[in-house]
Amino acid sequence: MSLEQLAKDMQNCTRCGLSEGRNKLVFGVGNPKAKLMLIGEGPGKDEDEQGVPFVGRAGQLLDRILAAIDLTREDVYIANIVKCRPPNNRVPNRVEAKACLPYLYRQIELIQPQIIVLLGNTALQNLIGPDARITKMRGQWLESQSGIKIIATYHPAAVLRDPNRRRPVWEDFQMVQEEYHKLKGNS
Repeated sequence: MSLEQLAKDMQNCTRCGLSEGRNKLVFGVGNPKAKLMLIGEGPGKDEDEQGVPFVGRAGQLLDRILAAIDLTREDVYIANIVKCRPPNNRVPNRVEAKACLPYLYRQIELIQPQIIVLLGNTALQNLIGPDARITKMRGQWLESQSGIKIIATYHPAAVLRDPNRRRPVWEDFQMVQEEYHKLKGNS
């Protein structure tokens, strides 16, 4: 199965109630062979309208963060825990996330990234564990059973709300850049 086939298979998904309010399913975007994958929470209003993750204000900030470490959207792959917009941009609940996680796991299998950046608490808690906290775990490298290096940082929307989070996010992405360059040197 390809990413295109998976996206096509998901278009009529009704695994959870979020499907009832969506305009467009927001599958993911970027390089299907990316070494670096970024995973956020879920689509917002702009993403729901366009069908592309991280296109609103938080996405514009993410683009600037990537540019600061010499990367573009075309170099990475960007996805979310849930593929449909939660009402009023609320945090997706466990039932909604659990319904979507098999799709995200399949995306990860197909892309085979070597580094995953978890953007925010929702991504961290759904992929690492429900008791994980971004304030305690950000900036620390973890490794999946399959050898993928994982790091969590604040979501760009959190940085927009609290500018004091800019420096920690910058430090985290400098670590990502260093790890990414090690990979590029080995390929």
